[in-house]
Amino acid sequence: MSKRGSYRKYTAEERAEAVRRALQIGSRQAAEELGYPLSTVARWAQVARANDETEAEPREAVERADRQEPKDDKVVRRYTPSEKARAVEYARAHGVSAASRELGMSRHSIYTWLRRVKLAAEGKGDDPTTGPDPDTIEAQRDREILGESKQHPGLGPSQISNQLRRRGIKVSVNTVRRVMEDAGYRPPKIRRHEHTRRYESVRPNHLWHLDFVHRHIHKASTFSLILIDDYSRFVTGFGVDDAERSKLVVETFEQAVTRYGRPEMVMTDRGPAFWSWRGISKFTTLLTELGIDHIAVRDKEANGKIEVFNGNLTKEFFDVHRFTDVSEMTRRLEGHLHWYNHHRTHHALGGLLVPADRYYGRADEVIARLEHGLGHGGDTHTLDLRTRQLDLFRVVQREGVAEIWLLGQKLMSLSP
Repeated sequence: MSKRGSYRKYTAEERAEAVRRALQIGSRQAAEELGYPLSTVARWAQVARANDETEAEPREAVERADRQEPKDDKVVRRYTPSEKARAVEYARAHGVSAASRELGMSRHSIYTWLRRVKLAAEGKGDDPTTGPDPDTIEAQRDREILGESKQHPGLGPSQISNQLRRRGIKVSVNTVRRVMEDAGYRPPKIRRHEHTRRYESVRPNHLWHLDFVHRHIHKASTFSLILIDDYSRFVTGFGVDDAERSKLVVETFEQAVTRYGRPEMVMTDRGPAFWSWRGISKFTTLLTELGIDHIAVRDKEANGKIEVFNGNLTKEFFDVHRFTDVSEMTRRLEGHLHWYNHHRTHHALGGLLVPADRYYGRADEVIARLEHGLGHGGDTHTLDLRTRQLDLFRVVQREGVAEIWLLGQKLMSLSP
């Protein structure tokens, strides 16, 4: 059995045998017989039919079957720009009906190309007789998909599709999944738990989550402390130690507050680094001094956002890299978290935004750029801190009482 999420390589002989059996007995039976994924076998057979690369005997068998049981579904042929140009020229010289009979193309297609050529001359659209042919476009699309997947092997088809959309390349999840499976991708088996309690903060620095991720680097035990913002899923800090120590929690939290400001609340489990059953812990003392509320939960579901993050961190970072020592792991973890904040799209943020977009108040700007097609070739990942939009001052009304907020902190309430 292959490792979870790994790619299987197929030889040319295995692929040829699969195509031969698929054309003889059908893709589904061939996939079951050979133990290959159905989508992979079906794709190979489709390409073989289109390129006429199959052997003579299976092709004759398919032709006989087609004569005996004609298909009801029409097969739509795609034409290259040069074929369209030839049809347009012939139609202009001899008429659309003559071009249809001579070239074997439908009159509807030729009329459509003539209309689009006329509109293109008026500057109202693209010329169908110019540009790359469909095979070239598909090849480039597949290279983009596999390149993104190779660069980030821990991402699945849905995440790869969002990463490409962020760059202005629109590809459906099904297409991404098919291309990745053709290259040998196997989806990991994940046990999902239903979440019945959902909540989300209304602004940055309203609530931070803290938790540890335990891993072994060779024989060394490591505990990585992660701090994320609930509203944006932005990682505000991290630290690594060989045990869950309150000293690491205090130092990492103070550094995060210095860099990003003070949160209103923090949520943790009741681990010894965060919570003390006897007396007051060092972390609780720090929060009291800073005027920050501490929510210590008993079950993991209440702190689910950090648990989901830890699972993704394990899948996308720890499971796909090998480290020589703890120092190398710490350096590469810092780079991964920077990529996560500024480059990794997040499903909880709509699929196109990265955590930094929401944390720095650039969500509307980035969405507008992507909708206008400015993602491709434009740097939507890099944040220009000179133009970022921060919600510094706000006046809100809750149940008839006006409240004044500054930098995420409530200054006063104004009763009517």
